[in-house]
Amino acid sequence: MRRVRAAVTEAPGAPFTLRDADLEDPRPREVLVRMTAVGVCHTDLGMRDTWPRRLTPMVFGHEGAGRVEAVGAEVTGVVPGDHVCLTFASCGACEQCAAAHPAYCHAAQLLNFSGGRADGTTPLSLGGTPLHSGFFGQSSFASHAIVHERGVVKVPADLPAAVAAPLGCSGQTGAGTVLNRLRPEPGSSLVVLGAGGVGLSALMAAVAVGCDPVVAVDPVASRRALAIELGAKAALAPGDGLVAALRDLTSGGAHHLVETTGRPEMARRAVGALRPRGELALLGLGDEVTFDVMGLLAKGVRVHGVIEGDSDPRRFVPELIGLHRRGLFPLDRLVATFPFEDIGAAVAAMGDGSVIKPVLTFT
Repeated sequence: MRRVRAAVTEAPGAPFTLRDADLEDPRPREVLVRMTAVGVCHTDLGMRDTWPRRLTPMVFGHEGAGRVEAVGAEVTGVVPGDHVCLTFASCGACEQCAAAHPAYCHAAQLLNFSGGRADGTTPLSLGGTPLHSGFFGQSSFASHAIVHERGVVKVPADLPAAVAAPLGCSGQTGAGTVLNRLRPEPGSSLVVLGAGGVGLSALMAAVAVGCDPVVAVDPVASRRALAIELGAKAALAPGDGLVAALRDLTSGGAHHLVETTGRPEMARRAVGALRPRGELALLGLGDEVTFDVMGLLAKGVRVHGVIEGDSDPRRFVPELIGLHRRGLFPLDRLVATFPFEDIGAAVAAMGDGSVIKPVLTFT
């Protein structure tokens, strides 16, 4: 056991409260990571507010980066001292994992959203009482995390932790949707609805592979301005006339559209902004969406539901780091850092739109 500092959610929708907790040593295929940074994602907040009461108190956080402090006896991929990015958990044995699509692992729910390990235990405790964890296989809103070896990706020691952290979820979700699933041809048009961390990651990937035009839609003026700086041809507010404007900018409709807001009305408008046989990727967590089936059939629209960019993190995260080093994926432009103790301020800044990707740092 070791004493750690964690941001604990005591009940569904409750604020994050910093508490001292106890953390077990890693099991044979687990890794103990001392956190250096962790991103704050809308998924953390949305899941916190709807998390089952029976699985509280709970530690969230799923965009961790840090250094390995200890490894279990059967771990072979990393050693103490390695710098790592943490990502979602997967079993490694089912047909989806075997086909390099671990985001669709058959055990994904159990490994990422059950409030602990697959066997029902949790490595964290508060005063001898179990403290639920294992969110996305990590629960990295804490000074230390126990992670299964499949959720650990080694990264270069000179990669800033504030860049490494978002790669584990928002970076790979947005960029992976473009590079792994849509795979647009150079010169094809791509529209991104929502210029947050996921949306702008998709936008940067689209620019990197030569999409033209790339268009962003967001209500926040500063985010629209940043989208232009990152390579978008245009950035629009989501007002009346949006569909017509997008069709005009893309010469009759976009080839590809990435919807990150999770708003049903935006998803429906997206279909109208596509050209015949266009492709719509749905990424945002939100309410139920209903489509006009005849409209989809008539246009031959293909709809993709995409989780974690349909990526295999051990292959894809290094690819994103390579793009970042070449200046083609400037993820640092989205990041604002906060001390871990200021997690409340980071959440507020994301909520009011003044910060795109808050990253908490540890001393």
